[in-house]
Amino acid sequence: MTKRPQILHDAYLGAILIKGFDGAVEALAGAVIAVTGTERLYEWVIRFTAPELTGHHPALHAIRTGAARLANGSHDFVIIYLLVHGLLKLGVVVALLRGTARWIFPLSSLILTGFIVYMSWRLSRHWSDWLLGFALFDVITLGLVLNEWRAHEANKGSFDRTGRRGARPATQEIKG
Repeated sequence: MTKRPQILHDAYLGAILIKGFDGAVEALAGAVIAVTGTERLYEWVIRFTAPELTGHHPALHAIRTGAARLANGSHDFVIIYLLVHGLLKLGVVVALLRGTARWIFPLSSLILTGFIVYMSWRLSRHWSDWLLGFALFDVITLGLVLNEWRAHEANKGSFDRTGRRGARPATQEIKG
């Protein structure tokens, strides 16, 4: 085994774990907003950011503006988007980490491509450095998923428990 494929596999695992964490945070945020409402979330944001970020700090402005837009925006869309997007990410991450189902690679590639296309459309309508960063991370993740899919197909899906490629399947002992 060469060093490069193991590095790519490790990067794939890292990207997938970040996606899983992000999905969990999104689903949790959607549930919290559904239960507490956006106005209460806005109050929490102001309360938690005020002591640390005083004055005219750009981060303070961005956080408060985002919370204000959320409080004044369409609540149902935000809740549904966060819950569906977060749970979808979690489901795909769990299936990818298990790595046993061949169908998950094309499905996750399709979902990531859909997210990238949607974020690109949003960027064309209104520029956001944050959205660009998320879109670029999804492009990198898509590349890593496609690479993992290719390696999975080349090795007939034979991975050992540590995630190394080319492992031979365990043979069962015949007890007589």
